[in-house]
Amino acid sequence: MENNVIIDLKNISVSFDGERIIENLNLYIRDGEFITFLGPSGCGKTTTLRVIGGFLEPDGGDVIFEGKKMNGVPPHKRQVNTIFQRYALFPNMNVYENIAFGLKVKKLPKAEIEKKVKEMLALVNLKGFEARMPESLSGGQQQRVVIARALAVDPKVLLLDEPLGALDLKLRKDMQVELKKIQKSLGITFIYVTHDQEEALSMSDTIVVMDAGKIQQIGSPTDIYNEPKNAFVADFIGESNIVDGVMCRDKVVSFSGHTFACLDGGFAENEAVDVVVRPEDVDVVSVEKGMLTGTVTNVTFKGVHYEIIVDIGGFLWMIQSTDIRQVGDVIGLQIEPDAIHIMKKSEYSGMFGDFSSFSEEFDELSDVNAGVEVEDDA
Repeated sequence: MENNVIIDLKNISVSFDGERIIENLNLYIRDGEFITFLGPSGCGKTTTLRVIGGFLEPDGGDVIFEGKKMNGVPPHKRQVNTIFQRYALFPNMNVYENIAFGLKVKKLPKAEIEKKVKEMLALVNLKGFEARMPESLSGGQQQRVVIARALAVDPKVLLLDEPLGALDLKLRKDMQVELKKIQKSLGITFIYVTHDQEEALSMSDTIVVMDAGKIQQIGSPTDIYNEPKNAFVADFIGESNIVDGVMCRDKVVSFSGHTFACLDGGFAENEAVDVVVRPEDVDVVSVEKGMLTGTVTNVTFKGVHYEIIVDIGGFLWMIQSTDIRQVGDVIGLQIEPDAIHIMKKSEYSGMFGDFSSFSEEFDELSDVNAGVEVEDDA
């Protein structure tokens, strides 16, 4: 284990009403790291955050903070601060008083409080807003005040539970950049919870992908995207075509009726595997030049590219291309060796990667979720 570990979770288990939410979770977090827990609702990411913050006692396992066991230590005695999705600013206090609140509780001298609040206002670009009341602020400005208040007390670790969930897309993207900048300038540990893959990829040093109370993969954003460990990770991080394949030998794989060169090895000869090909890594070519051929069943214009659904032997692939094709066209597909990623079979095999009901499912989900605020996991 690395020397600069600030938090170490050992064999953490949590149950609610007899149902296991987290099972034997082991994870260490480095000092100064921006680490993100990513996964669907109910996967255990918020529960893990609450265990770190001291809001929830695990049924089993230890929470170690800088070498000291923290089980049973209440939140206010841990060197952490937490930002939740709901801003919870004190409505009867102005911006200055909100940011100063934790410093006053600590009974710091007035001059020190004033200096710190000024620093925080500069950090979150709210100079001149000291006397404003929360209700006169936009959502983004309120969120900046919350961040300033949390950071004013100099926590060693900041926990952020879907903090940008209530903001619109443009503000959300702006705040992602802002948060990353703040974290880098302060050099403290940020532990971030989200179900938004793009948010995780753009902000994090390390991503912890979770499902069903277990860690599926830990890695840098590029590792997680380019080298997913199983079909769940491949599907959850971006779009993926995931097909059944057979490893003929090292660096040679067979799928969709064709044999391809690839870069992966270390599998048994003729081992059944899952093969991942990202939609952006497939080249549309003429039928005679194609390794695979298929019929276009759906085309959607996405601004930068077209999203093309192609039927290849009854399995529907998604292709992202700047070349337009029409429904009914028969096209060839070319796939380079470095675009083919091989994964071992897992409990998730066969559950993801076919876009046969993609558009219909998406339309239904859009209808269901329109205007509905989804609560995150237990």
